[in-house]
Amino acid sequence: MDNSQHERLIFKERYVSVVLIACLLLGAFLLAPMDAIGQLFASSIVILTIGWCSKEARQTQKYKNFFRVLALVLGTALTTRYLLWRGLYTLTYTDLISAIAVWLLFIAEIYAGVTSVLGAIVNAFPLNRPLLTLKGINTEGLPSVDVMIPTYNEDVDILEVTIRAAKVLDYPKDKLFIHLLDDGGTDQKINAKDETAASKAKARRIKLQKLCEKHNITYHTRAKNEFAKAGNVNSAINNTRSDLIVILDADHVPTSDFLDRTVPWMLKNDNVFLVQTPHFMANPDPVERNYFSAFTRMPSENDMFYGTIQKGLDYWGSSFFCGSAALMRRAHLELVGGISGESITEDAETALDLHKLGYESVYVDRPMVSGLAPETFDAFIQQRMRWAQGMTQILLLKKPFKSEGLKWYQRVGYMSSIMFWLFPFARIIFLLMPLAYLVFGLQVYHASMLEILAYTIPHVIATYMISTMLFGRTRWPLVSEIYEILQCAFTLKALIKVFLKPRAPSFVVTPKGESLDKTFVSPLASVFYWLIFILLFAFFTGVIKFFSDPLTRELTVVVMLWNGFNLLLLLSVLSVLLERKQVRSQARLPATNNVVIRTIKGNAWVGDLVDLSIGGARMRLKGEGALFSEEATLTAWCQPLNKNVHLPVKVLNYDSKLSLLRVQFTPCTEREHSEIVAFALADSRRWMSFQRRRTRAITYWYGAKHVLSVGLKPAFLHFMHALEKMAKKISHKISSAKE
Repeated sequence: MDNSQHERLIFKERYVSVVLIACLLLGAFLLAPMDAIGQLFASSIVILTIGWCSKEARQTQKYKNFFRVLALVLGTALTTRYLLWRGLYTLTYTDLISAIAVWLLFIAEIYAGVTSVLGAIVNAFPLNRPLLTLKGINTEGLPSVDVMIPTYNEDVDILEVTIRAAKVLDYPKDKLFIHLLDDGGTDQKINAKDETAASKAKARRIKLQKLCEKHNITYHTRAKNEFAKAGNVNSAINNTRSDLIVILDADHVPTSDFLDRTVPWMLKNDNVFLVQTPHFMANPDPVERNYFSAFTRMPSENDMFYGTIQKGLDYWGSSFFCGSAALMRRAHLELVGGISGESITEDAETALDLHKLGYESVYVDRPMVSGLAPETFDAFIQQRMRWAQGMTQILLLKKPFKSEGLKWYQRVGYMSSIMFWLFPFARIIFLLMPLAYLVFGLQVYHASMLEILAYTIPHVIATYMISTMLFGRTRWPLVSEIYEILQCAFTLKALIKVFLKPRAPSFVVTPKGESLDKTFVSPLASVFYWLIFILLFAFFTGVIKFFSDPLTRELTVVVMLWNGFNLLLLLSVLSVLLERKQVRSQARLPATNNVVIRTIKGNAWVGDLVDLSIGGARMRLKGEGALFSEEATLTAWCQPLNKNVHLPVKVLNYDSKLSLLRVQFTPCTEREHSEIVAFALADSRRWMSFQRRRTRAITYWYGAKHVLSVGLKPAFLHFMHALEKMAKKISHKISSAKE
């Protein structure tokens, strides 16, 4: 019996009584007849109880699950009672247009409630698996491993870093085979009618073949570019034979212990088809860079999914393949014809196909692969649109809610993951629905102020409290709203296309490693300008309505507050659309290694690293004296290589007041290049330390204050930049007219 099955058995034995009691409380609360005053009193007690349970769940280990279950059931009770009240008493209308508006809002609220309940079930008991290792296991009995690196148009420098790291993997070299899968130099591409494109493809094939020869790995390509990444990987699977397969995206750099921590799960259980690990992003995405500028101080977008949700899915046997940073069993893949290609999210689809056959997945929560997040907002949106379209394709084409072979809890897991990506429909409605009342006078929400206080406000508060309990350490308040607002307009259009033609979307590679040599406004900004203009118009219309219609002032104030909240978020996200100049080609992440710097004259300084990348490092020197030499050698212990490395560096500057030294790596040999990659990127302990320092819980009020304080100020700079650009255009037109 594996760990997940054991924990589920413990749950059944120890917490059935908790669930029964909670369900009785839920039923009593839902069925008890109350007026608005009674509801307000009962809701207040429930909210206080949820708060107490959440606190106890964080502080008490012995009864942690007891309090989590109780809080989740009570939160579900408030949400359910709210939706019942909305459906039974508030859906009144007088004409067709009002009916459409009323039902659109109610459907959006049902969607939000359903996804909240599904999320609560999935994340009720996140599974923390023990860390296994191959240490002590006879290497002769280990399975062979094919490491596959699919590539399409990525820069050779990015590929070379991944290859060098793959060669440092701690695994018997006679059982480890590395393959570069080139989909940018296929026969189809080099024989294209467009001579320029064909020439470019030929040059790429030659360049990558030389790269593979240099590193003694295998080069693969194929005849045609069919089924995108899935087809590329399947072509290689058909031409290789190792027992296990590792798939790494071109920019995903593995740490040396990746196989040491994942292969044991394959040895432990022959029924396991997948061992998935987190995607650790070594650079900030556009939101983190342009908006928060807090990449090292607050949890990233990935942290919530990989740090919480995947562990919740793992408990229910439904953690899924994420396209990279994963180990898969060849025999199981061959049963379903390799990587699935019916949708453009081939990873989740493949996991679904194998879960349906009764095979198991494992999620190991240790960051052992570092990748690159999209640098620009445009690239970020391209990536999210592909994910949204692909998951919706799985919903329409695979129908996991009724798939034979899946357990009920696996269906819940998949539906929770899929339903999330339908958020654009609800988010757009929540953004624009205040206009229906403020501008067009449609009564979309029939309720008194007392009823709103008794039903609506407690439901909203409970939802945020449950979210904080489940995701408090990996997602700060309001951050999800910001990400959804930024994506909703673009992904909504993409989703509509999928619903109209489920097989129409095609795989689009996310641009990585883009250079930002100047500050500019994103070309996607115009959508947000229009949204802000519309919400401002609604706000001023609401002010007029407040003074002109005294009988509806209470409701007008409530809707204006709703509209004002949306407007503040929209104004704050403008800073994301101001793409800031990126000075460094590689992001430097915190590091704490002890180092020694030696000059060519033999002088030496001891210090501690402050941050590090494959391009250079910053360190704080100990002792007195200044470092004047331009050339030096940095010596430090490299855990992945199990030895000291001596890396040539160029001194960039030295701050004598702070004793801070900045250096740039200047490798001359292949060995030095590989040692820099191993030292900077192949130690998973550094990624774990980095994640621990930024995953921390904060209060809702602190989070809201943080979001607004860092968002509104840069929005002013965004407007100034836009005005400056407009002034330049006008000046240019005037100059052209004079000429």
